[in-house]
Amino acid sequence: MRPYVILNAGMTLDGKIASKTGDTRISCREDIIRVHELRKRVDGIMVGIVTAIKDDPKLTAHKAKTPGRDPVRIVVDSRARIPLKANVFKGDARTIIAVSKKADERKLKEIEKKAEVIICGEDRVDLECLLEELYNRGIESVLLEGGGTLNWSMLKHRLVDKVSVAITPKIVGGKDAVSLVEGEGFETIAEGVRLRLEKHYELGDDLILEYEVLGNYKYPRTQ
Repeated sequence: MRPYVILNAGMTLDGKIASKTGDTRISCREDIIRVHELRKRVDGIMVGIVTAIKDDPKLTAHKAKTPGRDPVRIVVDSRARIPLKANVFKGDARTIIAVSKKADERKLKEIEKKAEVIICGEDRVDLECLLEELYNRGIESVLLEGGGTLNWSMLKHRLVDKVSVAITPKIVGGKDAVSLVEGEGFETIAEGVRLRLEKHYELGDDLILEYEVLGNYKYPRTQ
């Protein structure tokens, strides 16, 4: 078993989640509040190490309209590159750093003073192993706020159950700008991840689209 996983992102009309300079200020104010409301309803929130380093997010629900619990903060960090002063180590929220067996042991000892460590995979984090470990630790739902690389890895291995995107009415272009999903991609359209539209609505300047991912049945069906 594994947690129910929701991939959530704000993106431009041309599918960019960051500009070529790394600017990620995409979503409108109303959508930011929506995301923080969603954060307090899930058990965990997951990002990759690039997001953790570049954006240094708190990964809490502090901008929600009403008070609620913060999710467990999960960083996928194969080589334990997370800075020890990162915001994910601050505050009262629980934090998990997921690493591979290639992670530096001395760095892990320092991380373990601030957070839990899960070791999965030989030279990079085995995501299926990680999700099983998270489920065994009581985390039954995860909000994935990854960059293009982590999003691709999760989708490639069929580990996403819902996709929620906020489309802002802007086009930024740029071959070096990060897209919602990157990686090597599928060879044919037929191989792509199949979705079914569940809901769509306008929020502030943005358009929210919520899709069910078809064919995934490894999570608790109570979701």
